[in-house]
Amino acid sequence: MSLSGPQDLIGKEGEIIFSLPKVYFELQAALSDPDKTFQDLGDIIGFDPALSARLLKIVNSPFYGFPSKIDTVSHAISIIGMDQLTDLALATLVIYQFRGIPNNLFNMEKFWRHSIACGVVARSIAEFRGEKNIERLYLAGILHDIGRLVIFKKEPSLARDAFFRSKGQKENIYLSERELMGFDHADVGRELLKAWKLPPRLVEAVGCHHEPQTAKAFPVDAAIIHTADYIVHVLNAGSDAEFCEPQLHPKSWETIGLSPDDFEFIKDKVIQQYQEIVGMFFGDS
Repeated sequence: MSLSGPQDLIGKEGEIIFSLPKVYFELQAALSDPDKTFQDLGDIIGFDPALSARLLKIVNSPFYGFPSKIDTVSHAISIIGMDQLTDLALATLVIYQFRGIPNNLFNMEKFWRHSIACGVVARSIAEFRGEKNIERLYLAGILHDIGRLVIFKKEPSLARDAFFRSKGQKENIYLSERELMGFDHADVGRELLKAWKLPPRLVEAVGCHHEPQTAKAFPVDAAIIHTADYIVHVLNAGSDAEFCEPQLHPKSWETIGLSPDDFEFIKDKVIQQYQEIVGMFFGDS
């Protein structure tokens, strides 16, 4: 297959390589309807009992630290917010829908552990900054490397070549991908999220997570995901088969308005939250 760009790997409308579950689009439609209530959204999620159970397990965990138990999804929405719970639902759906994709190059559980870790760190940075919707950064962290799954699915031989080039050259995987394909998994992830019609700020955060300085509209979101990805590698909180430590863009801390010392202040909490969330998805971490 001759590739002219990352769009070639995604597929045309109606034939997208990875599709989101119907429940997510129903939630999006409900969010745009001013007449819909918390109960209406709760009912939509309730049609997927497994998703409901997972969301309630997360919101009742120390990850949120609510003082009393939340028994219904509609109650969770009333506390967390419609947009925020929808982002949390999408992150949960993606992990469960795509975590079982077979791959013989690297461990898929480790891939998702890395993605979850990135989401937790990004969310914590957003919380420290006082962002209103911190779940969108959790979601962006979960999705930041999803383009790699597309490459593995559509072009396994190129994925293999990039993997072994990265290993042999001791270079970051995205650089190997660019050398072999002319683009990388961040570009592919950007196109997939566009095909899913996800918000532009999420698309840009994922698409620019290796080079946040290229983000035009939402440079802070891109810098948060970039910095979170770097921190996860330093902490070794979930491995994703990189063969050298990624380089942090020199202005990343400045862009997000934090310092390494600020992160040290919340590091222990972040590690605990990561272990809690990973335990929910994969059992004991």
